Amino acid sequence: MDTFADLVFLGGQVVTVDAEFSVASALAVTGGVISAVGGRDDVAPLVGPDTRVVDLRGATLLPGINDSHLHGCAFGMATPPLSLDLGHPAVTSLAEVAEAVREAVGRVPGGQWITGHGWDPGFLDECVTDPSRQPSRRDLDAVSPDHPVVLYSFSGHATWVNSKALELIGIDRHTVAPPGGAIVVDDAGEPTGLLHEGAQALVQNALPPLSRQERTDAIRSTLATLARLGVTSYTEPGLGPGGDGIMRGALGAQTLDVYRQLLADGELTARVGVLVLPTGMASTAEEFARTLTALDDSGASGDADPRRLAIHGVKIFGDGIVPNKTAWMHEPYVGGGCGSLCVGGETDTERIAEIDAMIRHAHAAGHQLGVHVTGDRACDAVADAFAAAVAEHPRPDARHYVIHGDFLTAHSMKVLAAHGFGVNMNPTIKWTVADMEEEFVGAERAAYAWPYRDAIDAGVRVASGSDAPVTYPDWRQGVATMVLRESKAAGRVSGPEQRIGLAEAIRTYTIDAAWQDFADGWKGSLEPGKVADLCVLDGDLLSADPHDIPQMPVVLTVVDGQVVHDALRD
Repeated sequence: MDTFADLVFLGGQVVTVDAEFSVASALAVTGGVISAVGGRDDVAPLVGPDTRVVDLRGATLLPGINDSHLHGCAFGMATPPLSLDLGHPAVTSLAEVAEAVREAVGRVPGGQWITGHGWDPGFLDECVTDPSRQPSRRDLDAVSPDHPVVLYSFSGHATWVNSKALELIGIDRHTVAPPGGAIVVDDAGEPTGLLHEGAQALVQNALPPLSRQERTDAIRSTLATLARLGVTSYTEPGLGPGGDGIMRGALGAQTLDVYRQLLADGELTARVGVLVLPTGMASTAEEFARTLTALDDSGASGDADPRRLAIHGVKIFGDGIVPNKTAWMHEPYVGGGCGSLCVGGETDTERIAEIDAMIRHAHAAGHQLGVHVTGDRACDAVADAFAAAVAEHPRPDARHYVIHGDFLTAHSMKVLAAHGFGVNMNPTIKWTVADMEEEFVGAERAAYAWPYRDAIDAGVRVASGSDAPVTYPDWRQGVATMVLRESKAAGRVSGPEQRIGLAEAIRTYTIDAAWQDFADGWKGSLEPGKVADLCVLDGDLLSADPHDIPQMPVVLTVVDGQVVHDALRD
């Protein structure tokens, strides 16, 4: 035999995720490529003296997981030791948040900024008991009168600061929020310390930008976490000038340079696809077009190996999020208001024209588009804009997609499916917010949110992503949620009619996520000739109780034939 395999797997459930979702029992890897899939007899001739043979003992071998919407640098910055962990269950009340800040004050020099991430009013006791009770600067002032404090919500659409931070930023009762943003004030007209959407830029502009070393450390931290989780590919959804004011520039253009350096140094242990973010929220079409043209002229895509680091397209922010009542809805929220698109323009008609122009310009320039939209009316507007852009500038297989699509409508689904467009949904966000959304949109709409079943049945390509740091990038919880539709806090079922099967759920994290990257021809399934990106899960995933899936250990992760996580030898 001229060529022996580097890796051979025997005695397991080899879930190929091919067109038939066939299951084999053995697989071989040679030179970073899958060389055989089948039974023991198919791989036995490939075993040589240096071949590592893994007896799976009934464990499950899957394609490497592709988290199709994950902010890699931001996630690293949002997790310890680079930031306070304020998510559930690390903290369960406003008092515990204050205590975490008090402890941090004791560890850092006077005047230094204290940052934290992950707070969620749906999991803070005082806010749950009284929904009108929201985080306030006064919760933080007593424990940190002299250190400025900036705490980012789990969603990334709200920031909570103390009085010292407001003072340094220069925000008072007379400050006017940027377009598309809100400075929350109390009954006396004084800022409470909560900033929503575009108003968060006021904080970001006052903070020192991340250093190159901080960005590098953050991405390294993320890569280590993802390797332990079996994630071999992810989409970094928005790096560019529009991200310079988000999380101290974690989404800025400099972060892309750090990714290039990590790849050059052999440290990029996951495949990374990038959407460029030319402008942030409340952008005008003119600003967007000017910035995108400048980026195209600069050759921003670079010359990296496109299978390891690639720019796939362009991101646009269309609207906000439901918990802030900034998602654009057809019907009013509980308590009134329908939200709006967050692009430039004074009226809905003007804003629709603006986002139409942005989409048309990016499409005509040859880019794939990923557009953040969560509200049902926003979804319809963007789907129609995609279709109009393609009609004006026909281009086969553009693969534009809606990001989030929480309240994707039947109309949106029909348009997306007809043109071969997709949607990127977030099951771990569904799991996290299912219990709290009813207070904003009522029981019926809350149950419908993230309509996986309807979208797949309509023929829309559906990929899944964590939106980390919004949620922890654990695809196992995502799969369980798609199958069960149970909530994190109460464990109750939210929208059982939108459940999908296990095979369908796995596809959203593998082959259909690869499709989003224009990469389904060479990754996303376990078939001969495809790259050897693999994830081994201890136990039989196909027969497991879905409730047990989140606890099934990932014991081996392979990227391009190289082992990047190995609990089998630990």
